[in-house]
Order: sequence, then structure tokens, then C-alpha cells
Amino acid sequence: MHDTRSASQALREAREHLLGRANVVATGVGFKETGGKRTDEIGIVCSVERKLPSDELSAAELVPRTVAGVPTDVVATGPFRVLSTHRERHRPAPGGASIGHRDSTAGTLGCVVRRGSMLFILSNNHVLADTNRGQPGDPVLQPGPYDGGRMPDDAIGVLETFVPIRMLEEESGCAFARHVSGALNTAARLAGSGSRVRVVSARIADNLVDAAIALPLDETWLSGEILGIGQVTGQGPVELGVPLRKSGRTTGVTSGEIVQIEVTANVRLGDGTARFTDQFMAGAMSQPGDSGSLILDGQDRAVGLLFAGSDTTTLCNRIEHVLSALEVELWTGERLPR
Repeated sequence: MHDTRSASQALREAREHLLGRANVVATGVGFKETGGKRTDEIGIVCSVERKLPSDELSAAELVPRTVAGVPTDVVATGPFRVLSTHRERHRPAPGGASIGHRDSTAGTLGCVVRRGSMLFILSNNHVLADTNRGQPGDPVLQPGPYDGGRMPDDAIGVLETFVPIRMLEEESGCAFARHVSGALNTAARLAGSGSRVRVVSARIADNLVDAAIALPLDETWLSGEILGIGQVTGQGPVELGVPLRKSGRTTGVTSGEIVQIEVTANVRLGDGTARFTDQFMAGAMSQPGDSGSLILDGQDRAVGLLFAGSDTTTLCNRIEHVLSALEVELWTGERLPR
């Protein structure tokens, strides 16, 4: 029985010879396996792209049974590559990957949803529709423009529809007020003043969701999985204390729990502010760029759509409001009627 010291010494002397064999991609010291089960015997482990029958290999390609008396083991690992990040181009594209409207920066692809036999990309209005400025048919890029997405190579779909976000302050519809403000602005301009009057109606305009969907150019470019998490299993309840996970463009996979429900919050969006009601709040599990991430519970069931946050909190739409507003359902990988 050899210990790690003697196995390491033998490996150092034979490493280059072993790595020079075709199909060997790594060497190390570890426990041998027999019949797929780990034993207590320490040996030199050679990782190969794939195991081949001995009769298909030449003597120079075969890994010797022992090296300096230390037993060897051959394990199929496949080729090694740098693991892909959330900000890279993905085809098929999973939830958690960078995405954005052609004229925006970058947010997060939430997940795939369906309407009948059609699949769509789900994310926020401010991610896919550039906060109400987008038009149906506008290109959506994956990765988003801030992460290097460019037309036409990175176009993954086109904006299908979005739920308009209503701001707390909007231009007044009163003709008299507009006439008065126009006269005041003309007088200010003639007097050489740079100040201007803008008449607004400060009305309460509640929002339930910040949500939009995009139609993929090719459904095979979409993955039903969430990057770093896996397949969405269904829809879960929103309750205090529910454990949460999300996969986002900026912070990757993070976890938390629901700390508040029935939240009403004023959220800054560009130059304006929008009020959102019946939201839920989690702790610090997101950063800018994570907007659009699907929020999952401990059983990988969808419970919300991340859309805003602060240094210490994360705000989420309830998933039932999102699905209802867009008239779609979660897609969990089932075969679609055609």
C-alpha cells in the first residue's frame, strides 16, 4: 500500500510521459476506483477524454498499470475547458445569462415561458423593452450590449410585448396648464433664463410587474435550465421565510430568503420613479445587471422575478402576477403541442 508522498514522487517523475499520451488530459494523485466505487488504495489517476478499448490503442498510448511500483487508474472526464460565465454568448441560452434590448445595457434572462405551442424569453420591461421605449419587433441581444452583444450576430430574438410601467409623475393632460407653462417658458427664454417650467400630474400609478417577453429567432437557441441551478420544477408559494436562489448576470448563483411580503416600494427608473405594490423582498442577493433573474424556492419552483434592489435588499415581482399580465405559463421542458 502506497501513501500520498510516494505516489506524488512517482508522479513528478512520470508526469510528462503520461501527459504525452494521446487522450490523457490530466494526471494527479487520488484514490483508485473499482467497479465505479472508490477504494482506499492511493494511486496515480490519469484523466482521459474518453475511455477506449485496449485493443484500439498502441503500446505507446496505453497508460501503464504501474509507475515506479505505484498503481495507476484511468478515469474518463471529457475535455477540460474554462467554465462559461453568465456574461458570455450562450446557444442554447439558459436562464441567468446576460441579455438586453438593442439600445439598453445588459440584464438577465429569467427563464423560458410558453403561450400555447410558442416559447418566449422572460425578463424585465427595463431589460427587454428599454423601460417602455422599445417597440415590438426590436432586436434582443444575448449577451446584452454592455457585455459585447452586437447586431446581427448576437440577436437571439425580438421584443414580443411588455407590460408598460407607469410613473408617479407624468406630463399633465390639462390644456390650460400646458398653455400657462408655455407662456412662462417663452417669457423666461426672452429674458435669457435657462429655467423652464414642466407641468406634471403627481398621481399615484401603481405597478404590479416589471416584465416583458421576447420571441426567439430559433427555439433551439433556448435552454429550459437555469445556469448553475438546473430545471425549473414548477411554481411555488410566496411566504415569509421561504429559502430562495437565483442565477443572475452579475452575481451568479446567490441565495437568501423572503423577509417581507405585501411590499409597496417607490423605485427609481431612469429619470422617473415608479411605485410597485404587492411585491416581496429578500436580503442582499443581487447587484445591478441581475434584473430579470428568476427567483426560485428550495425546491427549484419559481416564485418571483427580480427587478430592483439596494445595497441590502432585493425586490421581486410575484411570479403569478408576471405570468398573468403577460398571459404565459412557465415552461418546464415538457413537449409542446404542434
